[in-house]
Amino acid sequence: RFCLPLVLASLPTMATGEEIAPALQDSWGDFWLFRFFVNAAGYASIVVPGFLLIQYFKRRNYLETGRGICFPVIKSCVFGSEVKSVHQDDGSLPPRAEPTESSTARQVFKLLFCAAGLQASYLTWGVLQERVMTRTYGATETDPGEKFKDSQFLVFMNRILAFTVAGLYCALTKQPRHGAPMYKYSFASLSNILSSWCQYEALKYISFPTQVLAKASKVIPVMMMGKLVSRKSYEYWEYLTAALISVGVSMFLLSSAPNRTVSTVTTFSGIVLLAGYIIFDSFTSNWQDALFTYKMSPVQMMFGVNVFSCLFTVGSLLEQGALLESLRFMARHSEFTAHAVLLSVCSACGQLFIFYTINQFGAAVFTIIMTLRQAFAILLSCLIYGHTVTVVGGLGIAVVFMALFLRVYARSRMKKRSKKLPLGETPVQKV
Repeated sequence: RFCLPLVLASLPTMATGEEIAPALQDSWGDFWLFRFFVNAAGYASIVVPGFLLIQYFKRRNYLETGRGICFPVIKSCVFGSEVKSVHQDDGSLPPRAEPTESSTARQVFKLLFCAAGLQASYLTWGVLQERVMTRTYGATETDPGEKFKDSQFLVFMNRILAFTVAGLYCALTKQPRHGAPMYKYSFASLSNILSSWCQYEALKYISFPTQVLAKASKVIPVMMMGKLVSRKSYEYWEYLTAALISVGVSMFLLSSAPNRTVSTVTTFSGIVLLAGYIIFDSFTSNWQDALFTYKMSPVQMMFGVNVFSCLFTVGSLLEQGALLESLRFMARHSEFTAHAVLLSVCSACGQLFIFYTINQFGAAVFTIIMTLRQAFAILLSCLIYGHTVTVVGGLGIAVVFMALFLRVYARSRMKKRSKKLPLGETPVQKV
């Protein structure tokens, strides 16, 4: 009976291999692995009954036997219209606006607006993310203050605002007729929640620059997941740039290893959480890609995923009693409240800027802007929070971003070449 608490109590020290911060070892219940399983149990309490209901309606042939006021809701959630696009790309993105000769200045202004919006949203989001997860609130000369520990509450805050923004956008603008069964969004939602949770938790064990480089290297597991989920094939240059990214990240991580401070050391827990983030995020993008075979807009995708994200997170928080505790923390620390709200606003606005930028200028321009954003995020974090980067680590960062820009260049060349292919031939799918 007493073995499980003892094992869980010893896991933080065993996992990191070193003495961790006192704030992280208040109790075995604060260790990330325990909270992960508790959160997963909360999600399962919603997923399992939902799965059983879906199977019940399908076995009962509800489409032909169902009646009453609940019929449209059940049909939309369980069956949808089951009409898919003939081509996968038909509904994945709204048609891109083509610039005219007389609107060059306007296009330049739009590009600057998109770049400024993306940089402001995600740079602010990154700085606040590190501030919320690694610093204390309410510290005085006599009181050391307290840290906010519940990453799931931050995920809930982000998702509830994104759900509201996407819902208003869908209500105020014309959208394609929705055909996907609503329950299919739950898969992407669950993996998206877990990836975001791992992202927040990882900052307790690793530095922000390390996390940014890990995000940049996620193209490797995305390619692997693409082969497993979507049966995609890739060009040689994609494997080459993926290898370069791996080399660059390895250079950065190995150069940081001798520095044994709490803020920069890459602990075992941090590596596991980063791996979890990358795996869950890779599944999310590939599952969403498969969902786009139904004719829908990106904002409809954003709305559907965030509906389930709000349901899962609020259900789990209520079951754990963590929602009230987080609200009390907000009441005690007004600064945290401002940070959490601004974090959510930046996340929601950033998603809208993503859709608008891709619609106006295409994925290549968007990728360049976001790659620059990652580089700026590392620089900003080092300046604000005092992270140190060695010469070898700096070279590793340069290799990573050089590989990312090579991917953008090669992809744009492939797109131009694919337009010249004879009718009937299709280019190789990309990450």
